[in-house]
Amino acid sequence: MTTTKLYTDAELNTLRSMPKKVLNPGARWNQKPRSRPAHSQRNYQVVSMNDDKARFMIYLRQNLEDETDFSCGISYLAKGALPLTLARYNGPSHIHGDIDFQPHIHRATERAIAAGKRAESEAEATDRFETLQGALACLLADFAITGLNADYDQPRLF
Repeated sequence: MTTTKLYTDAELNTLRSMPKKVLNPGARWNQKPRSRPAHSQRNYQVVSMNDDKARFMIYLRQNLEDETDFSCGISYLAKGALPLTLARYNGPSHIHGDIDFQPHIHRATERAIAAGKRAESEAEATDRFETLQGALACLLADFAITGLNADYDQPRLF
């Protein structure tokens, strides 16, 4: 494997916006009880509908003991390179910088890659989701993905 390519924000936006389709919508949950923390994980294989060489993976992780500790992400799988996480939608189980126990979205940026940080190290708080299912619905919409259904979280009334 090679190191991560120095992607530009324009290239990252192209990867985000290209239409994609899930190949294995029936993917099963795998229990990881010996991991710390113990969690379940489900991985989906995704392909671009315009470029048969562009491959992606969506992953869902849910802590088995804390329902607010979850992550839903998408990685670009360039041939011969390390996976590039384009985005992670995280639950409110932890503090991230100035974000105190709120759902937040990490997005890959040219600036983070050029600085040698994790591509998706930057994050912003969001009120678009509160659950893993809601995070998945947002990711599917944000990344133009079909072939998988997820329900948005209901808005809070109070």
